[in-house]
Amino acid sequence: MINFIKAIGLILISGIILGLALIFIINFHVLKFSDQYILSLEEVPKSQAALVLGALVHRSGKVSHILADRLDVGVELYEADKVQKLLLSGDNGQKNYDEVNPMRKYVSSKEVAVQDIFMDHAGFNTYQSLYRARDVFEAEKIIIVTQKYHLSRAVYIARKLGLDAYGVSSDKHYYPKMKIYKMRESLARCKDYVLVNFLKPKPTYLGEVIDLTGDGRKTND
Repeated sequence: MINFIKAIGLILISGIILGLALIFIINFHVLKFSDQYILSLEEVPKSQAALVLGALVHRSGKVSHILADRLDVGVELYEADKVQKLLLSGDNGQKNYDEVNPMRKYVSSKEVAVQDIFMDHAGFNTYQSLYRARDVFEAEKIIIVTQKYHLSRAVYIARKLGLDAYGVSSDKHYYPKMKIYKMRESLARCKDYVLVNFLKPKPTYLGEVIDLTGDGRKTND
């Protein structure tokens, strides 16, 4: 009985070690792969659009600090003529929660032309945002905007989906929960590594093609 318990314990310990090793290897691979495509605003090549990934919007409709920083960098890319369009992708899947319209209002207040603002209402997660950027908006070359901890995964997914994607970090401030975000991100990288390389599921919604070279107002509610 004692030998049996020891054997079970050894198996559990071995499984934990193997799991941690896999997490480390996948994270290292994703970070190493993406690093070459994450550039400064000055260095990044001109692209069709800046894809700004959504984040928390407060009940008041005000965007969170982390999202405001992403939007500000998107506007900076637009003003620097690095992109002609902004593609704002977020979660608008529930009546009582909307990320994309507050995002649109925020960049509109920064004097971005309304016709250059496109909204993706079904960007429920990073994988779906990138998949829809490719298949719904038919993007080919994009600049992804989010914080550095998240940017590596986003660029990795985009590149594996066949997009000519680059990343510009939006780390403008100190974020109090960053340690928690980074811990969660290490697991998210593993999840999306499996999705983009093996499972390859379709997004929750696809729908008709929206021409990124056209008028973004067609994506308004």
